[in-house]
Amino acid sequence: MTDRLEAEVASYLSFWREAGIVDGHAEGGTDLFVEAAPAAAAVPAPSPGIAKPRVSQLAAAPDLKPRAPLHVSVSAVDSQAARNVAQEAQTLDELRDLVNKFTGCGLKATAKSLCFYRGAAQARLMLIGEAPGRDEDLAGKPFVGRAGQLLDKMLAAIGLDEATVHITNTVYWRPPGNRTPTPEETLACWPFLARQMELVAPDFVLLAGGVAAKQVLGIADGITKVRGKWRKLTIGDREVPVLATLHPSYLLRTPAAKRQAWQDMLMIQAALG
Repeated sequence: MTDRLEAEVASYLSFWREAGIVDGHAEGGTDLFVEAAPAAAAVPAPSPGIAKPRVSQLAAAPDLKPRAPLHVSVSAVDSQAARNVAQEAQTLDELRDLVNKFTGCGLKATAKSLCFYRGAAQARLMLIGEAPGRDEDLAGKPFVGRAGQLLDKMLAAIGLDEATVHITNTVYWRPPGNRTPTPEETLACWPFLARQMELVAPDFVLLAGGVAAKQVLGIADGITKVRGKWRKLTIGDREVPVLATLHPSYLLRTPAAKRQAWQDMLMIQAALG
């Protein structure tokens, strides 16, 4: 085994070790944080064609029509105008150009770079996080800092990588000081994110963190209450299963929570088949 391959294998396994997984051959591994970790919620086996869990096992979720998050007036931005502009894009490159010209989100004025997406243009799994940070702002790509490196380990642990996942955020520019984006800011970007989902056409959506869960699902509950439960979105003419999980930056601050994130990743792995 070459030194480079050994380093890659060590990187892939590091997330398992940090999550308390010591037996890579047993289904779900062994959780060191509890005596007996609860089994991950069942995911229906994928059917031929587009994999989709049975509707009876999913909680209802709104479709992708642009709408204001809770407690935010639509008058905060001209959402209809943004929606009309976003719908003009027929490719991700066209959508990127439209987002780059968009002036309806105040974050653009203070950020260095547009962070549109990284990974595959079309992918079975689309991951949506919160917002770019300093490293992302410098690189012009989402999830490239410490949280992004942990995310890559989490994906690698279930056999995925940048070539097989589409990765983006609820907003495309870094909030000053890495603060949480406001509801007005996520609302401003929502028409473009909704169109991005349509163009990527994923079979599954993974929401990383409370901001993404609240914006995409239109809910008020915190991430610890909604994670690990299948819901559904209407993207174009399809119903797509969506799962919320803990944000990698939260896992960096709270390592013990990695066992919960690991359960969510196993659900994604099972759903992808």
